[in-house]
Amino acid sequence: MASKPLRIGVFGCGFWAPLQTAGWGEVGGAEIAGLYNRTRSKADELARKLGGVPVFDRPEDLLRAGIDVADIITSEESHRPLVELAARHGVHAICQKPMAPTLADCQAMVRVCQESGTRLMIHDNWRWQTPLRRLKEQLARSEIGRPFRLRLVYANSFPVFAKQPFLAKQEHFILMDIGTHLLDSVRALAGEARALCCRTARVTPGIRGEDVATLLLEMANGMHCTVDMSYASPVEHDRFPETFIHVEGEKGSLELAPDYWIRQTVGGRTTAFRAPPPIYPWADPAYLLSTTSVVPANREFAQCLRSGTRSETEGAEYLRTMELVFAAYESAATGGVVHLNGGVP
Repeated sequence: MASKPLRIGVFGCGFWAPLQTAGWGEVGGAEIAGLYNRTRSKADELARKLGGVPVFDRPEDLLRAGIDVADIITSEESHRPLVELAARHGVHAICQKPMAPTLADCQAMVRVCQESGTRLMIHDNWRWQTPLRRLKEQLARSEIGRPFRLRLVYANSFPVFAKQPFLAKQEHFILMDIGTHLLDSVRALAGEARALCCRTARVTPGIRGEDVATLLLEMANGMHCTVDMSYASPVEHDRFPETFIHVEGEKGSLELAPDYWIRQTVGGRTTAFRAPPPIYPWADPAYLLSTTSVVPANREFAQCLRSGTRSETEGAEYLRTMELVFAAYESAATGGVVHLNGGVP
């Protein structure tokens, strides 16, 4: 696999697929080897844009076409069946978030890949955004001392339901959609959680699921983390899809502010620098952060497949993110605190 291009089979040719395939085009040593979509016309359209990539009528046929990895870019209810199908064919899988509709489905996906000797990685590219990586690097310098509190805010009024109408029909919305990204980012920055409390609200008329959620997490390292997420908030800095983060430490603070500014205050002195994302001609300007971060995510997947090393979002590892999501729904439903194992197997 190291001496020849990594052959990618794409399953699902909807909203995200053109961006995902463009991201693979930026990764050296990878090629799109085939497409499958339930509605063939969408696959044919994407194939033309990619210069005539083969289109397959059945997922089994694509899995038998000599691909190295199945890149599954479909809705979550199809993730488990497609991952299991890939595992039966001895093909590695990269699966879009959210991982699956239930925790039992997520666990089954990990188990079937372990039993078949195939890899399962979850495509959650949020932690790969340039400003978040730079913030993590700065936090690792420990210049603000031991961190004790983190506040993450994702609040805007972006017309997400106009861009992706199917989201308005989701019974579980913001926690399963952007919540997976944000809670995975909290894990990337602050480690594992041992308890959480969550409250949700439905503000936008005509939608089925929640579009506002507020969480308090107690981390295994003692940090307190709050996560505020909303698609119903017309705010001053309405900068979809930017995430704002503030970390307080014993010696200072660190902030990811609007327009990709990272500010650090230590000893009464504040320093600042910008960490904007790279620009690609294919990237949707409205989704700039989330589209450009596809590239480093895909690059890491390719490197891990070639070297055998574990991905940051390996399936078994990403189960912990999904445990937080389902614990948040449990807390919101019961009004109580949900206790977790804090990363202990």
